[in-house]
Amino acid sequence: MKNALIYILLFVYIPFFQSCKKLDEPGSLVAKTVDKDNSLPSININGVQLHSEAFGHPDSTIIIVLHGGPGWDYRNLLNCKSLANHNYRVVFYDQIGSGLSQRFNEKFYTNKGMGVMDMLFNELHGVINHYKTHPNQDVILLGHSWGGMLATAFVGKHPNAAKGLIVIEPGGFKWGDVKTYLSNSMEYNLWDERLNDATFIDQIITAKDNQQEIIDYKMTVFVNLTAPHWRMGASVQYAFRNIGDKHSPNFSDGIESFTPNVLFIYSEKNKSYTDTWASNISSVFNSVQLEKIQGVGHSGIIANENAWSNQTTPIILEYLNSL
Repeated sequence: MKNALIYILLFVYIPFFQSCKKLDEPGSLVAKTVDKDNSLPSININGVQLHSEAFGHPDSTIIIVLHGGPGWDYRNLLNCKSLANHNYRVVFYDQIGSGLSQRFNEKFYTNKGMGVMDMLFNELHGVINHYKTHPNQDVILLGHSWGGMLATAFVGKHPNAAKGLIVIEPGGFKWGDVKTYLSNSMEYNLWDERLNDATFIDQIITAKDNQQEIIDYKMTVFVNLTAPHWRMGASVQYAFRNIGDKHSPNFSDGIESFTPNVLFIYSEKNKSYTDTWASNISSVFNSVQLEKIQGVGHSGIIANENAWSNQTTPIILEYLNSL
């Protein structure tokens, strides 16, 4: 209860009294999205405003970086921009409803059912086309966590859309595997103080499904992230979990049509990602190169400067040069 009171003081009363705004006004609790702050870099894809930026020569081979979640952002993947120093065009974007991109309520996604994946595929196609400067420009997909699942599902349906695929610790591709991984890696103890804190705050701050500021803020407090994130997309994350439970998707459907070698990277310190688990999850690909990054966990594969520079980058560059 002591920590709960601290959370309330820091995250509720202080922002409220300092801003003198309603809690659901843009910028009162969490960072503004691109449709509320025109100073942020953004692109418009299929009528949705996405937070996005790119590094490197526009005519170079494009590497599209796909973040985790759904609902997280690309901030802890920004070390990937160093690949621009090796003659690649590195593109980042926050997916719809995620990070600093435009928000929609939960029903916007759940009403689509599994059609929500086609929406994400069309979004990714739109991002690729936005940044392409010529029709023959090669595209590589680099997906971390959920981003690896999305990238795999995308090339399963559009096998000619990418020249290469880099998948970094996806939770799984079959829904049963995804649920097992989530259970092993995100398990909460019923009496854990952090869960008590989050539950206590939930009693103080309530939100309707269209109050995205409050919904996103509450999820950030609940998760208590150690990795740097601007803002979490709560509605899209809740919706995708519900859609998954209802439809049990297989994100590797059609992957047998994707013939290039796939680079599959996992970490030493993620105890939920054993050698056996990595081998099992990666077995869906026709041809796969398995690599383990030492001394780090899930986020550290890219976010840890030392691991990124000395382990992950050389592996990625060797793979890219082999395509």
